Amino acid sequence: MQGLKKKKAYNKVYITIGTILAVNGLYDVLDFSTVFGKHKKNGFDINDLLKALVSYKLTDNFSINKAHEWINRDEVLDIFNLEEFSERTLYRVLEILGNNRETIISDIQDRLFTRYDFEHTNINIDWTSIVLYGDKSPLGKYGYSRDHRPDKKQITLGITELADPINVPIGITVEHGNLHDQKHFMKTYQQVNKRLQQGSLVVFDKGAHSIGNTAMIRADDMQYLTARKLNKSDDKIIANFWNYSLEIVDPEDGIYGLKIVKPSSVNYFYFSEKLQMEQLESRSRKIMRQVEEAKEIQKSIDKNKKLPKKFRINNVLVDVVYSLQTKLTDLDEQEAIKLLEEHLITGREGFFCLKSSKNLTLKEALQIYRKKDSVEKIINSLKNEIEIKPLRVWSDASVYGAVIIGFIAQLFISLMRYEFNELKHKSTKFIKKSLLNLTVTVDFMKSRSKKYIYANFDAINTLILRQKWVKS
Repeated sequence: MQGLKKKKAYNKVYITIGTILAVNGLYDVLDFSTVFGKHKKNGFDINDLLKALVSYKLTDNFSINKAHEWINRDEVLDIFNLEEFSERTLYRVLEILGNNRETIISDIQDRLFTRYDFEHTNINIDWTSIVLYGDKSPLGKYGYSRDHRPDKKQITLGITELADPINVPIGITVEHGNLHDQKHFMKTYQQVNKRLQQGSLVVFDKGAHSIGNTAMIRADDMQYLTARKLNKSDDKIIANFWNYSLEIVDPEDGIYGLKIVKPSSVNYFYFSEKLQMEQLESRSRKIMRQVEEAKEIQKSIDKNKKLPKKFRINNVLVDVVYSLQTKLTDLDEQEAIKLLEEHLITGREGFFCLKSSKNLTLKEALQIYRKKDSVEKIINSLKNEIEIKPLRVWSDASVYGAVIIGFIAQLFISLMRYEFNELKHKSTKFIKKSLLNLTVTVDFMKSRSKKYIYANFDAINTLILRQKWVKS
C-alpha cells in the first residue's frame, strides 16, 4: 500500500476544468447556496454535491451510476471539497430537490430577478415529453410522444423563458405523461405569473389555446398572443380571403394578411404561398402512400392471402376477424387519387390564424410569434444537448430532482449567452465543447505539493472564464 501511495504522488492527472469553473462561478454569484442549503443542514454538503452534479451534466451523459463514478475520483473530490460517498447519496440529493421543487424554483427566480435587471418580462411557453425508464413512478404514462416512442411511458414538461432578446428559462413544470397542453398550461403559467410586470405578453402555441387559459392571463392584467386552430366559421373568411383588402406581410414567403378586430381580441389571418406548397406536397405524398397501401391490400384479397403484417393488429390478447374491401375494384388509379384529394385537401392549405388580446400590426404579430421558436430551441437543448432524456430514475421525487439538475445546467448555459453577445447565437453543444476543451493537469510533486497547469484555451472559454464571477 505504501508503494501505491508513493507511485500516486508522482502521477499527473488531467481534468476538464472549464465547465467546473463556470458552474462554480455562476452557482456562487447567484447565491444558490442559500437556495439549496436550507433543505439539507446535516450530513453531506448538498451544495458541493450539486455543483459536482451540474458540472457532470455539462460534461457527460447523465446517469446516477456514471455521475457517482465521475465525481468519486480523488482529484474531482478535491476540487469540490468532498469526501468519498455512496451512489445512494446522489439519489437522496435528487429526492431532496424533488420534494422541495416548488420552493426551489421560486427561490431560483428570486435570485435571477435580483441579480439581473431584465429589460422586460414577456414570456414564451411550450411543452414537451420525455421518455421515462422504469414503471415505479406514477408520473409515467403513455401519451402523445414528441420523442416518437409511443411504446414507452413518459412525463410532460412545461418550459417558460423570458422572450427575445433575453432567452433565459425561468420556470419548468413536470406533469403526467398523458396530460394535454391545455391542462398543463395552468401549472406552467402560474409558476411564473407573479414575476411578470403588468401588461407582459404571454406567447404560446395553439395546443394550449383555450378560452379558460386566455381568460386566466387577462385576469392577471397580462396580454397574450397565440395560434388557434381553424374552424368551420373560418372557412367563410378563407373562401372570400382574396376579396378583402389584404396586406403583404412577407414578400419572400408570399405571406398575405387580414386583421379582424373584435371587442376583446384580434384575429390575424394569414395566407402563405410557401406553407401552401409544403402542405400540398405533404398531402400529395400521403395520397400516393394510401394508393399504394390500397393496392397492396387489394392484391392480398385477390390472391386470398393474409394481410401483410404492417396492416394487422399484432396482439395475442386481441382476436381479429378481417373483412376488407377496397374501392379499387370500382375505380382506376386516377379516380382513386381524385377521391383521396377530395378527402384530404381541405382548401385551408397555406392559411393560419393568430389571436391576441393586444392590437398589433400583422407584421408585429407574425414576428413575435415566429420568435417563439427560441423556447423550442431551449427544449431541444435541454433534451438533446444537456441530454436530460431519457430519465433513468424511479420515484416521483427523483424524476423531479433529475429535471431540476437539467434545468440548472440549461439555465447556466442560457445565462452565458445572455451575458456575452459573442455567444448569443452559439449552440449549447458548441459552448459545452469549448468549456470541455480547457483542461488542467494536476502534477503531484515529490514534495507532496501539487502543481496546476492549464491548457487548451480558446476564444469562448477565455471569454467566459475572464468573467469576474469565475474564480480559478
